[in-house]
Amino acid sequence: MRPSILRRLLRRVASTAALALVAATLSTVGAAPPAAAAGGLQQVTGFGTNPGNLQMYEYAPAGLPANAPLVIALHGCTQTANDYYTNSGWPKYADLWGFAVVFPQTTSANNPLSCFGWFDPAEDSRGKGEAASIVQMVEHAKQSHGSDARRVYVTGLSAGGGMTADLLAAYPDVFAGGSVASGLPAQCATSQAAASGCQTGPQKLTPAQWGDKVRGSYPGHSGPWPRVAIWQGTSDYTVYPANATALRDQWTDVWGIGQTPSSTDTLPGNTTRSIYNDASGKPAVETYSVSGMGHGLAVSPGSGTDQCGTTAAYFLNSICSTYYTGVFWGLDQGTPGGGQLPAPSGLQVTAVTANSVSLSWNAVPDAASYAVHRNGTKVSSPTATTYTDTGLTAGTAYRYTVAAIDGSGTPGTTSPQVTATTTGSTPGQCFTATNYAHVTAGRAHTTGGYVYANGSNENMGLYNVFVTHTLKESPAGYFVIADSGCAT
Repeated sequence: MRPSILRRLLRRVASTAALALVAATLSTVGAAPPAAAAGGLQQVTGFGTNPGNLQMYEYAPAGLPANAPLVIALHGCTQTANDYYTNSGWPKYADLWGFAVVFPQTTSANNPLSCFGWFDPAEDSRGKGEAASIVQMVEHAKQSHGSDARRVYVTGLSAGGGMTADLLAAYPDVFAGGSVASGLPAQCATSQAAASGCQTGPQKLTPAQWGDKVRGSYPGHSGPWPRVAIWQGTSDYTVYPANATALRDQWTDVWGIGQTPSSTDTLPGNTTRSIYNDASGKPAVETYSVSGMGHGLAVSPGSGTDQCGTTAAYFLNSICSTYYTGVFWGLDQGTPGGGQLPAPSGLQVTAVTANSVSLSWNAVPDAASYAVHRNGTKVSSPTATTYTDTGLTAGTAYRYTVAAIDGSGTPGTTSPQVTATTTGSTPGQCFTATNYAHVTAGRAHTTGGYVYANGSNENMGLYNVFVTHTLKESPAGYFVIADSGCAT
């Protein structure tokens, strides 16, 4: 066992009594992590240095396009990634709306009750412990799936909700939005002894004092800030409703808006939604108060678009919180407050040569220009509905998407992806690049987190940007490792 892990375990075991106050009623003690991935849930290894000693699981729909959103979903105490995958409803909307979901998992090796360390500065601070491990998972998923770095979101239940708030505070440059379900305000507690007090009644701080806890988590950051949804049952006696009020005060202050809602409406499941708009009139913070609900994540089993999840311990039948959270974030192809331009239709490859790809698409009304992305990276902003990408490598596959941009410079919804392969190849040609770049360029493929050269199937090591190899192509489409030299 690594010394850092041993120290962490000893520190937690020494405070097991205090932890029981924090989490004894959060879930049923004794739930075990899944022995293997269930259904479409897949474990990912080698995602980084993993200073927080977490496990990474993910669900990615088949045919996921580049520049799709990415959601991080954190379980509650004594729960597992598989529990959250099975009961929360996130896989349904990943399929329906097109995005990947990462389910981090902690275990009793970190914490006797498998709670994320939302109360421990060694775990929930920027660059440290579990928080750093989760951000490494984000970076790995972005590389693996070509996810849109501007649309990464995090959500969590109970202890996972507390860690969600801490992540939003520590990494506002990583997460565009968050959703805290039956959770705690960011940095409510900085010790295990203080954690139970936060659950039953957080400190009576002013909105500015709560906001300072966010601003102090990443000093110097002045925005943009994540858009935050807050879910709370009025009959929650594990994490009291006062925490939802503190969260509302905290994030409205960070946004520089008042604590009086811009509007209030009634939703299914005896739910009251209060919306707090930013200066442009778009929702920045939303609170969802579920009348009579206890401690857990709100779900609503059924086949309707706004229904999701499975009832289980701490997955409570009232309203599909996942659906409303996804709509708030804009995962349903909109944006908070509306107004986003639709995706360009009809994107197609019109011509290819050995070093170029030509594209065309249908015009979008009110578009001032278009953003063309190659393999997830923006390469041009034409005003016309055609574009020719030049300077490419022969015999290589490239992935393209296009988004319309309005007059204010705001990009709209990204189009479905098309793939084009340039013609020809040069026998004996050599390519030196990271494993990630080789896969992206079509010279290699991944299986089980490892990269294999196309044709020869030689193992190139882990799928990341930290391993570099030289590949020789001969004949066309057949690649071998040539790190020791690549004579043509």
